[in-house]
Amino acid sequence: MNQDMSIIQLVLHASFVVQIVMLILLAGSIASWAAIFRKLRAIKGIQAHNEEFERDFWSGTSLNDLYATAAQNARHGGPMERIFASGMREYQKLRERRIADPGTLLDGARRAMRASFQREMDAAEVNLSFLASVGSVSPYVGLFGTVWGIMHAFIGLGALQQVTLATVAPGIAEALVATALGLFAAIPAVVAYNRFARDIDRIAIQQETFIEEFSNILQRNLGVQQPSSQSATPTGY
Repeated sequence: MNQDMSIIQLVLHASFVVQIVMLILLAGSIASWAAIFRKLRAIKGIQAHNEEFERDFWSGTSLNDLYATAAQNARHGGPMERIFASGMREYQKLRERRIADPGTLLDGARRAMRASFQREMDAAEVNLSFLASVGSVSPYVGLFGTVWGIMHAFIGLGALQQVTLATVAPGIAEALVATALGLFAAIPAVVAYNRFARDIDRIAIQQETFIEEFSNILQRNLGVQQPSSQSATPTGY
């Protein structure tokens, strides 16, 4: 390819509208890559925190000690730890109000954990909609740039007496760069979206499983407690 047909020259000689389209696609690609790296780091952090908390949870540590640690790590802990803390907090509040009905205690803790779970999933899904939009819209934006560029090229060729491949090729090539940029922006966004959606689904299943397991632990502990017991938290497994 000679100098006049290089990518840079094609972009510089494209029509103004096509250049705007290319700029939009380039900005979208940069923003999507930034979102991809942020989301990749966030998901790895979530997985690491959840695995660490699960190890502590099943290590035999008392629920009181786990809750004390979770309360201290409210901002720096993982989603599963915050879900656990929400359930224990509600459980303790109900016990402090002298509520002894096991069903009420269990339902309150479960509702608190489900609400915390939803908040954590909303936070985990941040930027997913942006990646989906880039992946679905970018090819059409690039196609618009290509159609506009080809239309502009043929309008210019209409004034020529003799049309050859050498006169047609540059205009067509300039227009096709917009399609290439659209695909360049869309493909990584689609791949990343599918990967992150799958990872977040696994995290959701893991956390829902934990909610059920912790609810079963509370239910067993409530079942063996006497109505006159003043214990604030379950301590056994």
